[in-house]
Amino acid sequence: MTVAQQSLISPTANPELEKALRDRVDRRSAIAGGLGELEPLAVRLGLVQNSLTPRFRDPVIGLFAADHGIVVDGVGAQWGRPTRDLVQMALHAQLPVSVFSRLQGLHLTVVDCGVAENLPPHARLLARKVSHGTRNARTAHAMSLDQAHAGVRVGMEIADNLPGNVLACAAMGQGSPECAALVLARLSDQPVRDFVVSGPTMRQDDLVHLLDVLHGALARHRDAKEPMDVLAAFGGHEIAVMVGAMLVAASKRSLIIVDGIAACAALKLASLICAPVTDYAVFCRSHVHRGLDEALALFHASALLELGMDSADGTGAALAWPMIRAAAALLTDLHEVAEARVAARPDFGVNLPTLGA
Repeated sequence: MTVAQQSLISPTANPELEKALRDRVDRRSAIAGGLGELEPLAVRLGLVQNSLTPRFRDPVIGLFAADHGIVVDGVGAQWGRPTRDLVQMALHAQLPVSVFSRLQGLHLTVVDCGVAENLPPHARLLARKVSHGTRNARTAHAMSLDQAHAGVRVGMEIADNLPGNVLACAAMGQGSPECAALVLARLSDQPVRDFVVSGPTMRQDDLVHLLDVLHGALARHRDAKEPMDVLAAFGGHEIAVMVGAMLVAASKRSLIIVDGIAACAALKLASLICAPVTDYAVFCRSHVHRGLDEALALFHASALLELGMDSADGTGAALAWPMIRAAAALLTDLHEVAEARVAARPDFGVNLPTLGA
């Protein structure tokens, strides 16, 4: 991303607009009672669009799919299905995210960023393969620096062509959470164990093996410090593509819905390229395990939903979307009380229609 393009991402800070948004929300609360976390979310949405009446159109949920060479070391075989099968299941309404997206009016698009096999064409599949998977980060750079930059450019092109102003980002692929953990560990200088999804169902010897592989990757690339170097050393193609997509989405003042640890890794990388990108992001869910919460803590953020899910990425974005729409409706669809008419009518108490819709 050039300096000129970076400068197109404007911080959302606007004290005058923020005060007006808060006043607008407070007037609703004074009549109907406080609405908790919906209120600051509504203000955020107004600041994202630089408007007192934020409105969303053509929302897209992108599942960015890729394979990762690190799985050859016996890690990251999530749910026991290869990435190509997960992609086909998403495309044929065999995953919850597919059904939830349709129910909530989200356009589901699966982006082939680097699935190892070639995939058959499909109306909801966007073929943008950077390469057929990455190399094993424990033994080599996961991708070349040129491939990392190519992935970012792919994401920029995708976001630039989106017709709407909402992009939900989630990842799909064996090894994706583990590679994201490596990226976040290096960028935050925290132990990689903090970002690893593990829980009571994970055997201790499996965790020991996983950490041994991840520590080996970190040691091999101990000199990788700069964002693009870290991305090339550890990241997946899906992370690279999401970086570019997030940067351009923010430059268009689009809302970015971040779902899952790989999307958090992409946002962290994007923020090191252009810090204001995080102003446009909301985080849709936590996780039953520690890793994702640790990732959210890097942004001093909390999740919109706390549902105890341990599901594929994308489900949280689909479930959070109604909450986001409701927050925006506080500003756009809830009519103002007609104060002058209220003052003029002593029988206001039995003439509720003067309140509006």
